[in-house]
Amino acid sequence: MRTMISVRSFLLALMMLAFSAASFAQVRISVTIAPPELPVYEQPICPGDGYIWTPGYWAWDDDYYWVPGTWVEAPEVGFFWTPAYWGWEGSSFVFYDGYWGPTIGFYGGINYGFGYFGHGFDGGRWDHGHFFYNRAVANINVNIIHNVYDTKVENVTETRVSFNGGNGGINARPTAQEQAAANERHIPPVAAQTEHIQAARSNQQLRASVNHGKPPIAATPKPGAFTDHAAVAAKEGTPYNATANREANGNGNGAARTADNGAARPATPIHPKDLPPAERPAAPNTGNPDLDKKYQKQQDKLQQKQDQERQKLQQKQDRDHARQAKNADDKAQQQLEQKHQQQTQQLQQKHTQQQQQLQQRQAPPAAAPRPAAPARPH
Repeated sequence: MRTMISVRSFLLALMMLAFSAASFAQVRISVTIAPPELPVYEQPICPGDGYIWTPGYWAWDDDYYWVPGTWVEAPEVGFFWTPAYWGWEGSSFVFYDGYWGPTIGFYGGINYGFGYFGHGFDGGRWDHGHFFYNRAVANINVNIIHNVYDTKVENVTETRVSFNGGNGGINARPTAQEQAAANERHIPPVAAQTEHIQAARSNQQLRASVNHGKPPIAATPKPGAFTDHAAVAAKEGTPYNATANREANGNGNGAARTADNGAARPATPIHPKDLPPAERPAAPNTGNPDLDKKYQKQQDKLQQKQDQERQKLQQKQDRDHARQAKNADDKAQQQLEQKHQQQTQQLQQKHTQQQQQLQQRQAPPAAAPRPAAPARPH
């Protein structure tokens, strides 16, 4: 009987461990405010062989707080770190915790830098039980660490967006390799990382409401080394406005219906990307196949032209935002958004008028009224 109980206890323990390994990757934290943009910072020099970079990210505890990037010793030879990320799920942002595993999994397409450019990891590789560092993206002292190589990474999209999906988020989906990685054996953040997160949570200076998107401790040489002389501050950060981030994703006053693709759109469109998809008129049906074909070409041509005009205006407004971010203040940002809203509304009105005019031209002519019958003599 004791043997049977011991076996059952052992199997139950294995089941619990398997459940834990499968479920820890998604910590079900649901927030209706978009996380701040990622700050710009330099990577501290690697403290020694076997350390792997884990990028900083925004976590949540009644407010977003910055968890500084840091170097961490891999828990097992051959294991990599898959970073945490935020993902939009139709009505809120859900947090997915990072984990260790033999393959890099999906981390939302977020460009965390230093080798984590959205998919995979270009900062180093394992070879015969040793980790080799890519000097092109990692800060390595070659006098201490000799297992290095130098491979430049090209075609990297520069963005500081910190979440996947939603209004303004990264539009990325997991690759087949990343989907397969989700089913591999994982190890949750090690004890040093957990203590690092707890220290960040208790540090008020790392709260977004305090540092306004520019944390004074952006990265550390080792977990928890917040006061180390090698710890670095953010060089640049985007001013953070919790109310604006909530309303932009349809969770505040004046917010928003959910679009067909799951991304929320503001009730009053500010940018062309906020506009609902253009409604296509019904297929022509005049009874004349040749005329129907001609009318359909006219509709397709107008639709294509309007789509191009939307894209062109969105690109122009994106450039405005990029220039404004270098010298941003709340008043200037508000004025820019008002200007963009006016441009978007004018474009929408123009397209509506064009569609109406085309439909009027394609409408069948009204039948001529029949002459009145002559009155019968009495």
